[in-house]
Amino acid sequence: MKPLTRKLTAAGTVLALAIPSALLAQDRENWPRSVAIGTATIGGTLYVYGGGMAAIIEEFVGVNASVENTGGPVANATLVNQGELEFGLVTMGPAWQAWVGESEMVPGLEHRNIRALFPMFETPLQIATAGSGSLSALTDLAGKRIGGGSATGTASFLMPRVFDALGIEATLRHASWGDLSRQLGDGMLDVVTYTAGMPVPALMELEATNAVSLYSLTADETDALVAALPFVAGFTVPAGTYSSIDEDVSTVAIWNFAIAHKDLPDDFVYEVVKAVLENNDRMVAAHATASATLAENVSGNNFMWLHPGAIRYYREIGIDIPDALVPPEG
Repeated sequence: MKPLTRKLTAAGTVLALAIPSALLAQDRENWPRSVAIGTATIGGTLYVYGGGMAAIIEEFVGVNASVENTGGPVANATLVNQGELEFGLVTMGPAWQAWVGESEMVPGLEHRNIRALFPMFETPLQIATAGSGSLSALTDLAGKRIGGGSATGTASFLMPRVFDALGIEATLRHASWGDLSRQLGDGMLDVVTYTAGMPVPALMELEATNAVSLYSLTADETDALVAALPFVAGFTVPAGTYSSIDEDVSTVAIWNFAIAHKDLPDDFVYEVVKAVLENNDRMVAAHATASATLAENVSGNNFMWLHPGAIRYYREIGIDIPDALVPPEG
């Protein structure tokens, strides 16, 4: 595993000089000089959200932070586990697979070097058609040309399980959300199954030039998916989330969390978690999905050990952390 340190940039030096004196008084010798946050493809929600997190770390913690364009949550779990990134943004379905050794990237390796930090938002499944395209039932996806994000993203994890649960024979085409949106608008795809926080920037861009529709799951379809896939829950896309959508849309969703490598210093992680959760307005300004980035939503994680620095913060503000989420090292 490579060292979790990098050279301090000029920008990082300026920030270090500007941080509060209370932070300067801390022993920062073991802190990383800079950090990288694994997100996803450019144009997706994780990339934008990660930019907001990086800005918070730089301004309030005084450490230079960069956003890495990666293959998405599946890749981020492995990159953080291997120490190639300090932080990553993951969806809890793929994160569970990595945790128990079923990662598509490194099968057989339990990813026990990763630690949960804070809840981000729920990732809803948003099934979009454009122009005259439409769906009357999820079974209509059979045989369609379907876009599903990157090959290591959340859609590549979720959609095959949706297909299996409903007995649908279908495959996904993989690319960035921006590329898939353009293909949908040009008629090269029939459907794009977005699995990203709302609103998806690439879907909003598509609306500017095309009529867009979102498919609303029936109650029976939702019940079937929740029963078959324990990591999903029912979710509603509110009317007005997109300019084309004037009614609530029923779907399913998975929680997303920020994670860190276990070897990051406890006091550093404490400051990062505190800064992000106590500056929610700044996070929401970066992306509206951060309205769910609240300490009480830490309960959205029920399997991954929390980083001790995060545990310290939650306990200080009165949130109980179950023993099962406390790592063996403390």
